[in-house]
Amino acid sequence: MSSDTVINVNRIMEMIPHRYPFLMIDRVKDLIPDVQAVGVKNVTASEPHFQGHFPDHPVMPGVLIVEAMAQTAAVLVVETLGAEAEGKLVYFMTVDNARFRKPVTPGDVLEITVTKLRSRGNVYKFEGKARADGALMAEAVFSAMIMDR
Repeated sequence: MSSDTVINVNRIMEMIPHRYPFLMIDRVKDLIPDVQAVGVKNVTASEPHFQGHFPDHPVMPGVLIVEAMAQTAAVLVVETLGAEAEGKLVYFMTVDNARFRKPVTPGDVLEITVTKLRSRGNVYKFEGKARADGALMAEAVFSAMIMDR
């Protein structure tokens, strides 16, 4: 698969089990197997978390930005493994060095770049960066494990 691959939301839902309101990526606009993926999240005012976070000043919770990174990483792993990923799930394990630089608000289009740092067996380590309009909004290093469903 080349770096100009686009994976739409229907294919994403075949690859990972998340569904609305917890599906945090709308598409993957670039993917280089075993290296990197770029997911896109269109942040909208109608998302349920904005009802309480915060009613007069809606801000996307940082943990959901990190979740978007993890879901992008899961798509990268599943696409990389191909048929080997059949019957398996990617589980989030750890988050290190999460930093939230600027608030993400309705109307932002998040580009989530996830780069594989290393893997050993069924455990993967990634670096994630979320940007809106080119500005770094959040970053984290995290790990995940692929296991049988």
